[in-house]
Amino acid sequence: MTIDEPTGRTTDPAAESPTGPPADPTSLPDPWHTLHELLAAMDADIEQVYLARGIKGVRPRFAYPLIRLAHTGPLTIRELAASLDRSHSAISQTIAAMRKEDLVSSEPGSDARTRRIALTERGRSLVPFLEAEWRATHATVAELDGEIPHAMTAVVEEVRRALAHRSMRERVLDHLVEPPEPPEPRKPSGLSETSGTSEPSETSGASE
Repeated sequence: MTIDEPTGRTTDPAAESPTGPPADPTSLPDPWHTLHELLAAMDADIEQVYLARGIKGVRPRFAYPLIRLAHTGPLTIRELAASLDRSHSAISQTIAAMRKEDLVSSEPGSDARTRRIALTERGRSLVPFLEAEWRATHATVAELDGEIPHAMTAVVEEVRRALAHRSMRERVLDHLVEPPEPPEPRKPSGLSETSGTSEPSETSGASE
C-alpha cells in the first residue's frame, strides 16, 4: 500500500478496478512462485552438499552435462543439447558458466566452424562424486514421493498428459481477454491536414 502524495490518500495495487478485477494483475498471488521457490530451495540444499566437501563454484545444474561428457567424450554444444534433451540456448549458457569454473574447455571440431566441449582435469575429477550425488538425489525424490499424498513425479506426468490433450497455448487463449483498441486521436476542429501558416520563401522580402 502506498500514499498518493498529491491527495494524501492511500492506494492499494490489489484494489479492484471499477469493473471488478484488480487494476494491477501482478498484485494477485503468483501460482508459479511456490514451485519456483521449492525448486530453488532444493537446488540450494544440494549445493550445500557440494560446499561441505570443499567443492566450490559448482551448481547442481552442472552435474548432468558433466556426467554425460565423461561418458560420451567431447561433444559440440548442439550435440550435447540433443543428448540431454535441452535447448541449445540453455546448454550454451550452462557451458559458459562451467568454463568460468574451469570445468570444461573447448577444442577444435571436425571443421573450422565447430568447437567441441571437453572436460578439464578439474571437471573430470568431480564426476565420481557428482554421479554419487545424482543417485542420492534420485533416491531422495523417490523417498519424498512415498511421504506425500500425491507423488511429485506422478503429478508432473498428469500435468504433461493434460497439456498434451489441450496445450498451454490453447488454455491461455481461452482465458485471454484482449484489451480494447485505443481510440484514434481527435483532430482539432476547424483544421485540415493542409492547413497552417505558409513559411516565407527564400526569395521573399524587399528588393534591393
